[in-house]
Amino acid sequence: MKRNPDYQFELVIRVRDYEVDSQGIVNNANYLHYMEHTRHEFCRHAGTSFRDMQQQGIDPVLRKVEIEYLTPLRLGEEMVSKLAMRRECAKFVFEQDIYKLPGGEPVAKADIWVVCLENGRLTKGDVLAQAFSEYL
Repeated sequence: MKRNPDYQFELVIRVRDYEVDSQGIVNNANYLHYMEHTRHEFCRHAGTSFRDMQQQGIDPVLRKVEIEYLTPLRLGEEMVSKLAMRRECAKFVFEQDIYKLPGGEPVAKADIWVVCLENGRLTKGDVLAQAFSEYL
């Protein structure tokens, strides 16, 4: 996974009780939830939301997720979820990393590819690129 140290957005999140398994560690699927929540908050920070985009007929959808789990999180721990966005032709790639707080120990890293549907049709994503031009 190519990493980009120039993150464009970060969000602090605390592990909640329903996110841990019987071993007391965060269930693997919840890391994807943390990353999705970070992307949604990033959109809001950038001046739009998934609801706004959907009302305009724009639907960013996942094409591929590649995640590497490095160290577990446990109940009550805090993390910082960081994001960098880039464009590769019609795809948007989110490099997302999670670090444990305090200290910054790497927890998980992922590359997440998103494509854009406009009114139900796959596009080159120019409308989405325009909405996020400040970050591309």
